[in-house]
Amino acid sequence: MAILLDPNIAYLLLVVGFLLTVFALITPGTGFFEAGAVIVLGVAAWLIFMLDINVWALVLLVLAIVPFVFAIRNKQRTLNLALTLFAFVFGSAFMFRSEVWWQPAVNPILAIFVSITAGGFFWLTTRKVLEASHSRPSHDLSDLVGSEGETRSPIDLEGSIYLKGELWTAISDAPIDEGQKVKVIGREGFILHVEQIEK
Repeated sequence: MAILLDPNIAYLLLVVGFLLTVFALITPGTGFFEAGAVIVLGVAAWLIFMLDINVWALVLLVLAIVPFVFAIRNKQRTLNLALTLFAFVFGSAFMFRSEVWWQPAVNPILAIFVSITAGGFFWLTTRKVLEASHSRPSHDLSDLVGSEGETRSPIDLEGSIYLKGELWTAISDAPIDEGQKVKVIGREGFILHVEQIEK
């Protein structure tokens, strides 16, 4: 129990929980990332409740989103990224109270490493999502109907399939196991309606 109440462990769990949440949003329907995010964030929330928190550090972490958004919009990118990184590192290091007010409870080296790693991941992910949302479709979505793909997660009402080099969200009237061949029989926007191909 004592090791869990270490501010460094609580900090790592919080970051891992947010990363799992992002993975769950990127690849919906797997169940693994969703369950992992709920469990890890639940433990992190309990640890945050048990430990003393510097509210100002949490506010600083939230405010770090502002320069990050400006950087995404190509407004003084270098300056805004530097401000974001500074806020992430400083807010992370002082997130929890230590016995001496001016000493960080989270190891500064850990805070720097995690902030750079997680920040870089969020930067790349956000840029890719924005690029994808602004790019024109490379193929006619109507051509997907009648195509065959393979399930990459069990489909119980909803899951994911691999089709024409991409992952798609898919729905089915009947449960389909992972790794099964499926055929697209309809489309609702970017959600494909599939049925299993009988062997």
